[in-house]
Amino acid sequence: MPAVAHVERPTSEALTFEGIYDTHFAFVWRLLRTFGVPETALEDAAQDAFVVVHRRLGEFEGRAAITTWLFAIARRVACGYRRKVGRDARSEPIGDADFVATTDTFAAMSRAQATTTVLVILDTMDEDKRAVFALVELEQLSVPEVAKLLDLNLNTTYSRLRSARQHFEARVRTRLMPPEGEP
Repeated sequence: MPAVAHVERPTSEALTFEGIYDTHFAFVWRLLRTFGVPETALEDAAQDAFVVVHRRLGEFEGRAAITTWLFAIARRVACGYRRKVGRDARSEPIGDADFVATTDTFAAMSRAQATTTVLVILDTMDEDKRAVFALVELEQLSVPEVAKLLDLNLNTTYSRLRSARQHFEARVRTRLMPPEGEP
């Protein structure tokens, strides 16, 4: 019988803060934004998340993927920011910086409006459904990956995703319906 190769996860000694930062900064940034950190606080929240990473890197045992660990940190940091900033400040319009990258103003405005709409709808979801929805639909992780990441039963994960998608679609339909009496 052939020997089965054992693949070891990187240990905390093999992971450097700089490597984690360079490789996973965009992932953490997107998670923070997805979990309701206001645009104006994203830079501070990302810095706070990586301060935690730097402080706790020696405690990372490699029993889970580094992204699982970063997800947990980002989720806690986002929760703290949402509490600190308050519910009203979460749904801000996208800033002017988002319009600089393109010369097509209409397309940029459409993307900004769509982004704002998605973030507003995400704000109406409970935290459990929001996490599953964001990881599957926005981060493009598979449902089994999300179940493992969140330490959930696979059926529970599918159920939360289905419920979150229904919630999202209902909110989109409500936003797209013209007011009474208009065509």
